[in-house]
Amino acid sequence: MTVTRFAPSPTGHLHVGNIRTALHNFLLAKQAGGRFVLRIDDTDPARSKEEYVEAIHADLAWLGLHPEGEERQSARFAIYEQAFAKLEAAGRVYPCWESPQELDLRRKVLLGRGLPPIYDRAALKLTAEEKAAKIATGDLPHWRFLLDHAEPIGWEDGVRGAQKFDAAQMSDPVVRRADGSWLYMLPSVIDDIAMGVTSILRGEDHVSNTAAQVQMFTALGAPVPAFAHEALLVGTEGKLSKRLGSLGAAHFREAGIEPQALVALLGRLGTSDPVDPALGLQELAQAFDLSHFGRAPARFDEAELERVNAAVVHALGFDAVAARLPAGMDAAAWEAIRPNLAKVAEAADWWAVVTGPVAAADLSEEDRAYCAQAAEVLAGLEWGEGIWKALTSALKDATQRKGKALFLPLRQALTGMEHGPDMGALLPLIGRDAALERLRAVV
Repeated sequence: MTVTRFAPSPTGHLHVGNIRTALHNFLLAKQAGGRFVLRIDDTDPARSKEEYVEAIHADLAWLGLHPEGEERQSARFAIYEQAFAKLEAAGRVYPCWESPQELDLRRKVLLGRGLPPIYDRAALKLTAEEKAAKIATGDLPHWRFLLDHAEPIGWEDGVRGAQKFDAAQMSDPVVRRADGSWLYMLPSVIDDIAMGVTSILRGEDHVSNTAAQVQMFTALGAPVPAFAHEALLVGTEGKLSKRLGSLGAAHFREAGIEPQALVALLGRLGTSDPVDPALGLQELAQAFDLSHFGRAPARFDEAELERVNAAVVHALGFDAVAARLPAGMDAAAWEAIRPNLAKVAEAADWWAVVTGPVAAADLSEEDRAYCAQAAEVLAGLEWGEGIWKALTSALKDATQRKGKALFLPLRQALTGMEHGPDMGALLPLIGRDAALERLRAVV
């Protein structure tokens, strides 16, 4: 069974790039009839906060991304210790004592010689006595994973194609700090093995991490998952944007964006497939295909999201929005007003036009007289669903007006606006008495 995972760190709120990663992992799992699981990477107690964990849960639920399992790294330290001991016994992790300043100096020397700035494995040359002496004085080591230079590193990436790395041209990654705390690389592999993760889909900024982690899977006697690295999001200006890091689910909710709109746009972002506002999670999952992803940066455009959102709103049924509409607004009112909305919250503005009062229209003397005549005609008509057509037909015959001259002064008098919902649907909502009052008020 295909198992994918989303592994955020609860050190802040999810941003749009995180949301896209979670969504694509969900779609990848569902396309194959598999499972999507959540892992909270909270190994850093100083920065991890429970409020962010709760926010992650809320954001995923808002989007309809419901994990079928969850783990927290902070509850799994014993598992990491067991795996670490296994690697230590096999000689695949080793202690090091260089300070950050020493390492930085060595990198600069190597770069100055035109050599790759990789770790020289100097710590492997220390004798057991030298190591013991350091520990005895309280100088505790950090730990690196020993890459096997003889073992080729390669995988068929779901987005990038064949990937090959030379371990001899890579630094042995630090996996544990001197205080015993863990860095990202090794616990992630241990958890992926324990959670049965078969497919890892993440950003292309993780490619070099994957190269090292491939050997970690092998060293722990586990099969290597299928990897895919998608292009990162960029803003409309075509480059990585700090603003993208601030755009989270809370921002979109407050802005009136429907979760369906965000799912529809992000689900296709980075692929050649067209964005279709009508497609929900199930339809997107059925068509999800990693081969459709390109290598070019995926451009996120808030203006496009607004257009998609408007299309989603126009398709929402009354039952889906009833709880968010102003008191008294019924299905007929929603159907009348919906085509003019970009966001559901705007319905309140149009409902205020229906219920009044409205601003007095600034009309010419001729148009004021025309509205007075319209009031007299309306008073003599039988009220019903077709009242707007009956009114304008009678006025056309009586005044010989047509087009804009026939309709616009009436709309201005009845709504205080020059544009808006179809008056054929709006006038019955305004009601006979209010309509007569508004037409007579412009005189």
